[in-house]
Amino acid sequence: MTASVFTGCIPALMTPCKPDRTPDFDALVRKGKELIGLGMSAVVYCGSMGDWPLLTDEQRQEGVRRLAEAGVPVIVGTGAVNTKSAVSHAAHAAKVGAKGLMVIPRVLSRGSSVSAQKAHFSAILEAANGLPAVIYNSPYYGFATRADLFFDLRARFSNLIGFKEFGGKQDMTYAAENITSGDDALTLMVGVDTGVYHGYVNCGAGGAITGIGNALPKEVLHLVSLCEKAAKGDPQARRDARELEEALMVLSTYDEGPDLVLHYKYLMVLNGDAEYTLHFNETDELSPSQRRHLENQYTLFRTWYAARYPAA
Repeated sequence: MTASVFTGCIPALMTPCKPDRTPDFDALVRKGKELIGLGMSAVVYCGSMGDWPLLTDEQRQEGVRRLAEAGVPVIVGTGAVNTKSAVSHAAHAAKVGAKGLMVIPRVLSRGSSVSAQKAHFSAILEAANGLPAVIYNSPYYGFATRADLFFDLRARFSNLIGFKEFGGKQDMTYAAENITSGDDALTLMVGVDTGVYHGYVNCGAGGAITGIGNALPKEVLHLVSLCEKAAKGDPQARRDARELEEALMVLSTYDEGPDLVLHYKYLMVLNGDAEYTLHFNETDELSPSQRRHLENQYTLFRTWYAARYPAA
């Protein structure tokens, strides 16, 4: 498996807001540095967790630049409706010293067209100027990248070194069987918080991109460490990893839903990070019932973890 930025545990940063609902880049950098200091290997910005559809291209690139200048190893999301915008983000990432790219499918216009996606991916990888990149596969983007397209691109762009799978267990198994397992230079990244154990142990993943890890970094790093040991055959780690993943499951499952940013920002607020209180749209908020359910589950998990791992 290639030694690159795409390894270990990588939180997909959310974008904190100022009181006027504009991005708080000072807080973004503080959180990025904090998470790296806790043991995360890099951060992602702007993926879905960063609210890329709600930011201007200029705002997205300012966040990337600020993180890179602060010495935070950053992987840049290239989600866009227009290929020209995606290319701009890739070129900017290479210019300011980002460490990698997530190549996200073209959305809305011709999103289901293989030829359109091939041209879109090719333009991003060309503009990356050699930055290592993974294709981000997600059912939410309405396009499934299959092995034939991946290897067609790989033959032309050596900087395409892996695959991030956000789909379920079946999709992750497909990626392992048909894309990443046949070449040690390719990396499979777990892209959904509910699939960490399956990805590492059953699919040979080399890293995990996490949402819940923003709010529970110590615990998610613990889970990834257990999964890495379980993937090498450690029977106790296998049992402990399954137990910890099950305990996290309700909170992790928020990663699969449309309100993932709302849920995880609220967890950050419960941790004391008040800069995550607001969203870019005033009407984007959890219902009182959603907040209460999250609070109860968060308390339950923290109580269980403290009892299970009192020395942690």
